[in-house]
Amino acid sequence: MKTTLCILTKNELPCLEVLLPEVLAVCKKNSIDKIFAIDGGSTDGTVEFFKKNNVNIITQKNRGRGDAFHVAFNQIESDLYIFYSPDGNEDINDINKFIEYCNLGADIVIASRMMKDAYNEEDENILKFRKWANNIFNLMANITFRRSGSYVTDSINGYRAITKKAAKSLNLDAKDYTIEYQMTMRAFKKKLKIHEFATIEGKRLFGETQAKSIPTGLRFLRCYFREIFIKI
Repeated sequence: MKTTLCILTKNELPCLEVLLPEVLAVCKKNSIDKIFAIDGGSTDGTVEFFKKNNVNIITQKNRGRGDAFHVAFNQIESDLYIFYSPDGNEDINDINKFIEYCNLGADIVIASRMMKDAYNEEDENILKFRKWANNIFNLMANITFRRSGSYVTDSINGYRAITKKAAKSLNLDAKDYTIEYQMTMRAFKKKLKIHEFATIEGKRLFGETQAKSIPTGLRFLRCYFREIFIKI
């Protein structure tokens, strides 16, 4: 199975300076066929850093995380796509698990921050607003759309892999941070095989998340209600 790691970036230079050497080493160890950086318009030297390290780059013509997924599916020939954000939250050493479970027949593999033995970056907090919101959206998706298979615990997490065949079947059209949520809900509708494994979510190394809580939450609500009425 030809596998591509898709690194999604926008102004992540400080994080990349720390993480990219390990990313390249892990990809080599796990025989990843291709590595592509899909960049959403960085102005901090991210693109130049990728070029310096001989990483293939695709610059998005349009903005949005969802658009980066569409760029990958449309412009990179691969059997399996692994999506990775180099901000410190996602453990690159999990990469072999995506490959393993897809080779065993999974259509989508999700690194879950919510299942047993996993760790969410808010777990040490008394108030876990982001985690609680994610769990509510996750419950809504499972109750409304899941008709077979196990309960999915982290339908929103972006650290995931999907086969080309599955991606084509879902007719994804989200352009923003709702792309993974849409992917999971449509996979439920299609009764695709989703597998999860427990992951340890780290702290963001530098800067702040580009997804603001309230606007992002409203987008998830719109995405959810839209999926109720859409057939694929």
